[in-house]
Formats: sequence, C-alpha cells, structure tokens
Amino acid sequence: MRQQNPITTTATTKLVSSTSALPMFLSLVIFLFYTADTAATTPVNVGVVLDVNNEFGKIGLSCINMALSDFYSTDNSHYKTRLLLNIRDSKRDVVGAAAAALDLIKNVQVQAIIGPENSMQTNFVINLGNKSQVPILSFSATSPSLASIRSSYFFRGVTNDSSQVGAITALIQAFGWREAVPIYMDNDFGEGVIPYLTDALQTVEAHVPYRSVISPVASDDQIVKELKKLRKMQTRVFIVHMVPSLGSRLFAKAKEIGMMEEGFVWIVTDGLTDFLDSLEPSVIDSMQGVIGVRHYVPRTKKLESFRVRWKRKFQQENPSIVDAKLSIFGLLAYDATVALAMAVEKSGVGNFVFDETNISSNATDLEAFGVSQMLQSLAFQIVNVNDYGTRGIGFWTPEKGLVKKLNSTKSNKCASQPNLGHIIWPGDPASVPRGWEIPTNQKKLRIGVPMKSGFSDFVEVKNDTTTNKTIVTGYCIDVFDAVMETLPYAVTHEYIPFPMGNGTSTGTYNDLIYQVYLGKFDAVVGDTTIVSNRSRYVDFTLPYTESGVSMIVPIKDNKKKNAWVFLKPLTWELWVTSVCFVVFIGFVVWVLEHRINEDFRGPVEHQFGTSFWFSFSTMVFCQRERVISNLGRFVVIVWCFVVLILTQSYTASLTSHLTVQQLKPTITDVHELLKRGENVGYQKGSFVTGILKQLGFNENKLIVYNSPEECDELFKKGSAKGGIAAAFDEVPYMRLFIGQYCSKYTMTEPTFKTAGFGFAFPLHSPLVPAVSRAILNVTESDKMKKIEDAYFKRHASCPDQSTLASSDSLGLNSFWGLFLIAGITAILALIIFMAMFVYEHWQVLKKSDPRTSLWTRIRVLLRIFISRDLSAHTFKDKSRNGVTEPSPLTHYPASPSSYSQHTAFAFNGEQGTPSTENNDPNPNLNDDTAQQIVQHVIQIPNLNHEIPSTP
Repeated sequence: MRQQNPITTTATTKLVSSTSALPMFLSLVIFLFYTADTAATTPVNVGVVLDVNNEFGKIGLSCINMALSDFYSTDNSHYKTRLLLNIRDSKRDVVGAAAAALDLIKNVQVQAIIGPENSMQTNFVINLGNKSQVPILSFSATSPSLASIRSSYFFRGVTNDSSQVGAITALIQAFGWREAVPIYMDNDFGEGVIPYLTDALQTVEAHVPYRSVISPVASDDQIVKELKKLRKMQTRVFIVHMVPSLGSRLFAKAKEIGMMEEGFVWIVTDGLTDFLDSLEPSVIDSMQGVIGVRHYVPRTKKLESFRVRWKRKFQQENPSIVDAKLSIFGLLAYDATVALAMAVEKSGVGNFVFDETNISSNATDLEAFGVSQMLQSLAFQIVNVNDYGTRGIGFWTPEKGLVKKLNSTKSNKCASQPNLGHIIWPGDPASVPRGWEIPTNQKKLRIGVPMKSGFSDFVEVKNDTTTNKTIVTGYCIDVFDAVMETLPYAVTHEYIPFPMGNGTSTGTYNDLIYQVYLGKFDAVVGDTTIVSNRSRYVDFTLPYTESGVSMIVPIKDNKKKNAWVFLKPLTWELWVTSVCFVVFIGFVVWVLEHRINEDFRGPVEHQFGTSFWFSFSTMVFCQRERVISNLGRFVVIVWCFVVLILTQSYTASLTSHLTVQQLKPTITDVHELLKRGENVGYQKGSFVTGILKQLGFNENKLIVYNSPEECDELFKKGSAKGGIAAAFDEVPYMRLFIGQYCSKYTMTEPTFKTAGFGFAFPLHSPLVPAVSRAILNVTESDKMKKIEDAYFKRHASCPDQSTLASSDSLGLNSFWGLFLIAGITAILALIIFMAMFVYEHWQVLKKSDPRTSLWTRIRVLLRIFISRDLSAHTFKDKSRNGVTEPSPLTHYPASPSSYSQHTAFAFNGEQGTPSTENNDPNPNLNDDTAQQIVQHVIQIPNLNHEIPSTP
C-alpha cells in the first residue's frame, strides 16, 4: 500500500469536484484548507503530465515554470514550502497519460498532479487520483462529460465546453436560421458538448437534422466523403467542434469541394477559435468567413508584460518553434500552478474574499463552496476570420446576450436582430446567408400535386399530347407560383402528379401528405387542408384560403304554398300592439275633438266608428276628418310618424317574404339528418369522412362523389333512391359548387372549424417560415384578388348565399320605442285636456249644498263633457254667420217648480226637450246653459222638499 498523502491524511468528509465556471484555485484552496498538515514545511512533490513534445504541451509547461518562478520571488520568498515539479510525458496517448500518472503516484508519491492535456487522458487519470486520494488539477480538459465522474479529487481550472453553447445558439437565433448540423470529433472531447448544444438549439426552435461525427484519425478521403454527404443536404449551417489539427484539415477539404462559397455558414467553438492565431496562413485562407467563439481575456498592461516575458523565455527554451502564440490555456496553467502553491503554503484562504452565505455551518461540509466576489461575468468574444487573421465583431454574455461592445449598457438578450459588427461570410455575399439551399443533387424541388377528376378549378392535371408533358394548372398552383416569385431568392420546382402514370388518384390526401414524410416529395401543393393528424408528418405553411367544413342542402320554393304570407312580415305581438294603439289613438283623438269638432259628433255609434276610422285611415293617409285642437294635432303628428315607419317596414318585409323567402333549405339541422336516417355525401379522399363518423353517421349512409356534377346527380336521386339529402365539404369547395348551381342549393349551419388550405413541407423545413411570410405578402396584395377573379369571378352573378336564408318577421322589440313615444304623447295630451276641463268646470264639483251627492255632481260634469263647447271658436263662427242655437232655458217655466224640474233633468238624466241637431237624442245642453242651470240649482235653499211634477 502507498503511504498516506500528507496533504490528504486529515480528509474525513465527502468532497465535491469543482466543475463549474469558478476559477480552479478557489476550490483547491478550500479543499487544502481542510486537508493539509499544518506542520508540513518540507518540499512537496507535484506531478505534471503533458504532451511535452507538441507545442501545446511546451507552452503549458513553460507557463507552469514561470508561475513557480514568479510565485517564489521576493513577494513570497518567506514561504516554507516549495513545489517540486516531476514532469512526465503522456506521449499523446490515453494509456501513456495513465501510466505517467501511475508512476508519479506510486513511485514519486506526488501530493498533486497538474494535467493531463485533454479530456480523454484526464478521464483515466481522475480515477487514479480518486483511488489514491491525490488531487488532479486540469487547466485544459473542457469536456462536460468529466463532470459526471463526480470525483472529490478532481479540480478543473477552466470552464467546460457547455458554457459557450449560449453564445452559439444566440447567433443561430439572431440570424433566423432554423437548422444546424454539428460536426464534431468522435471522442469524449467532441461528444461531451453535443447534448447541451442540441437542447439549447431546441429552445430557440432550431432543428438538428443530422450529426456529423469524424474520427480523430480520419483520412482525407474519409473527411471528403463526409463533407460531400453534408453538401447534398438542405442545411447550410455547420457548427464545428474539434481540435485544431483535425479542424484545419476539415476546412482545407471543405474549400476544395466548394463548401466555403456563398450560402454556407460555419461556426467554430473555442476548441478551434482559441488557436486561430497560431494556425498556418494556408489554413486561415481556407477558413475565410468563419465565425468563431472564444473566451474573452481583457488586454491589460500586466498581461502584456507577462506575454513579452513569456515569449522571450519560450523562444530561448524552444528555438525551433517560431512565432509561438500564448493561448488562454497557457494563462490557465499559470493560474493553476499559483493556486496550488498558495494552497500548499497557507492551507487557507485568508488572502481572498469569499461570500460564505452558501457554506454549511458544519466545518467539515465541503458540498457548498464560497464564491469569489472578485469573479467577473463569463464573456465570450465573437470573431470573424478574414484576410490573414481574425477580427472581433462582438461579445456574448449571459446577462446581455449579443452586444457589439462589452461595456454596453443595453441588453440584446431577447432581440431577434444581431447587434454585431460587419461580418464577411464565406464567398463574401451581399446579404446574410439564409442557412439552407436546394440540395445540389436535386436541381428542382419535387412538388407533389393531387390528380383527380373533379373540382379542377383548384388543381387540374393534363397531358399535352404534342409535347408529351404534364401540365398542372389551377387556383392552388397559381397561388404557389405567386408565392415562390415573392421569395427574395429563386427556388426552382417541378410538379409531379400523385400517383404517377395511371391518370387517377388511387390514394387519399393523407397518402399524398405521407409521401413528403417518406422523402418522395419535397412538398405538396394543392387543395390540402391543414389538420392535426397530418401535422405529425409534415410542417404546413400559413393557410391561404378561408377555413371550415359546411353542409349544403337543396332549397325549395314555399311562395305558392302559403296563402297567409301577408301576415308574416310582423309577429303576432306586433300585430296585437298595432291594433291596440289604433284603438287607443282613436279614443284619444275623440276625447280631444268631440266637444269642438262636428266631425266627431253625432250618435254614439257614429262617434265610435269615426274615431277608429280616423286612427286607422292615418296608415294610408286618407283621413277626411279635420283635427281642430292643438293637443289633437300634436297627438296625430306623432302617430303619423309611427305609422309611416311601421308601414314602410311592413312593405319591405312583405316584399322580402314574397321574393327571398321562397328559397328555403330543405334541412337546416344535422340532427334531423341523423333522425331521418338520410344519406349524406362527401368528396372522395377527404378527411371529412372522419367528421361525419364522429357526428354519428353510419358508414353505409356515407356516399362518395368525385365532382360537382356527380354531387348534383346524387341530390337529384334523393336519399330514398340511393342519392343524398345533404353534402359535407370544405367551404372553398362548397362555394364553387353553389356558384355552379346557385339556384338549387345553399349552405347551412353548422360550420366545423378547420385551418384552411396550406402547402406541406418536410418537418422542420427552413422553407416553411419563408413561404408563410410570402403567403402573407401575396394575400395582402392585389395578386390574390387577380387569381381569385380568374377562377371564381364567373360565379359572382349568383346571389349572396346569406340572403337565401329565411327572413325573420319584424318583432315588437324593433318598434317598442316608437310605441312608447306615441303612448306617452297621447297620455300626456289626455292629462292636459282633463286638467283644463276640470279647472274650467270646477264649480260643478263644489260642495256648496251638502244635500247634493258627489256622484250627482260628477254626472252633471259628464253631461257637460259630452256636450258641445259653444264657447269654442268653431261654434262662435257659426253664430256670426246667423246660426243660433235655442236656449234650453226657454223650455222650462220661470217658476221655482220649473227650476226644480230642470234641475231634476240635469242631475237625474230624465228626458227633457230633445235637440234636433243631427237627431241627437241627448238634451242640447251647451256649456252656458249648463252653467246657468248649475247656478240656479245651487241657489235653491232646499232640494229635499217635494217638487210637483210638470204636466
């Protein structure tokens, strides 16, 4: 057994590997704080495992040596410990790295190991360190898969590759690319980031149609074969994640086969971007237009001073390497070494500031670490390869997203437009690449179209016998062609009938859509409806037609079958209300006119008939009676206004019933079809059959038709003779059918919602959003109207189907306001008239003689009310013309008994001298006479004594 490591002998608790973006030395310092032997002052053996024969390993080793030299300078010369480096060569091999680490642990008994260089080597060494309790410090193993090991003795001084995924997906989203293909090495380094990248792309609605895996030892021929495979695909956005040695070969071959030209997009991760400055000019030349993502290291005076010192020292130690570049991994190696030296010496973190809010109260619990308050936000620089080097075009941070300047206060995290500098794309195009192209192995898009015999206005397939070519025309074809012309780039296509060869479609629309899923068609254009079950196999564009499934039924003429049609314009409530108001207005006019207007006097039946004749005759404005009183005229004016509106509305409604109402649907309810067991029709191959079955129709009640003519024949037969009583189809078909037979059929409720016609493309096709936007442009312009007129304008002469529905009768709810106004006017006139009448004859109601009952006085007042008002100007005019009325007083003797007899007549209603005017049997008691009688009656001191009767 190996002797216990003096650094780890006191470790008694579970430790957690630092796999976050924190600087490695923070976790390491805390680890050694609890595990170091404070009494140790002797030299500490530390192992270094690197590929010392390549440039990367030499740069790392040089930085490690400089770190120890700088650390133990005058500032830390009082330290009692010294790190002694024991360097081993990993020989660029996983086994070599493991053997070197085992030698260091077993034979040298090192207290820690710095390295190895890559993720594959580190994966093996971590297990050795975990078993021997030796800390492993890595400054270059970036694979996220190492985090799954969860070793307590592994510390990573570099952020893993998943941290740059946010910057890459931000670029994809900003430029609107819908697909991207990752190209990565077939090892732990390459595979580790792919799950994170794929998940991140899905969050921005970008699809990964293919993953290109290239072996680290692949030959040039194998690389070319894989690139040609990619070139045949539609996607033109590639994300490269590999080491510089393989990446440089990849881009050299990509340029050779024409994949660095216009239309291609290449994005490289920091595994390649961090070394762009050290690549050969020929490699840089093959990478023109590439976008790279790398860690951002601010340029400071201290960093520049270190870079100068390092380059001088490195050139002295490695004279064969010319113009070596200090990479970020050299800086990380420097920091890792300093962190280890500090931890060994001080075994604490006294010189650092930590936020310990997340640290457990248990002193031995290291599952939560303090966070350095000096830590800055993680930032990546976006660079563009052009000319002979790289040029920074922006930055990405988790807080701000893509920004042109790092110190910008404006966040661009959720913006859809990139806030970056000018980018030179491969091939130097004038615009941003759209991210996809028609595959080079296909010169044209293969567009499947349905071949059928009916409804040819939508799609019609013909064979030109002269040229022996297939000609496809129709409304859907013209719309698609117009949409393609609207795109900012050319997309060539050819129409392929489905199925090919036999001239008729033997499949359904679902079968046609499924051909896109199978890869036989690149798209489907035609009268294809957007439905949910089809969207599982294809992506639809936005619809370009109106939506819905409706029912059509025959219409019948009811005009000759109803002799009482003249009553239908008004509802019974409105008829009754109108009659009641005729009676009421006639009564009001009689009350206001009968005392002063001869036209409203005479026998009772004459006055009754005259009053209601006058009110009714106003409906046709043929009344001959005059209206004299102002109150009566006011009432008649309002009533005439009501009558005018009511009669005009009645005339319009009756006209509608006599002309439009004759076209009435034979059936208006689906449930009525089910109840009767009627047959219904649907178009062959349509999805409507599923809707009908869901409604409850038996399959033996469903009749198929192929064309409008065949549907019309089925309607003529009727359900009883094997035909149909109704047909169900989508609204565009129904409008075309009714346009052809507009006098025979109509559309009725219900209408089932659908999404309308749309073009079908493969799942996640980048053409879908572009074509959808083009559809909006076409539908909002006059192009769509011209196309519709070309195919459907000939049916525009048919009447609007909405007018074929039965006209409703006019109801009281449409006129109650008018009746309310007329009623209030009439009642107000009555109130004013009665108030004036009672005021003028108030003396009749005075109780001057207590022996006279109230009812007797009221009867006198009523007698006055039904009599003429001789004081009115109409009767005064007669007096001036020599017409005089005999005074009723001349018929009674000038004696008390005579007054008593006259009074008895007035109060008891006994017969006196009749009036001869108009043969009126009532006494001719005008107002003056009545007043005289009342005055004499009131002056009689005692009316209870017996009065002799007049002979």
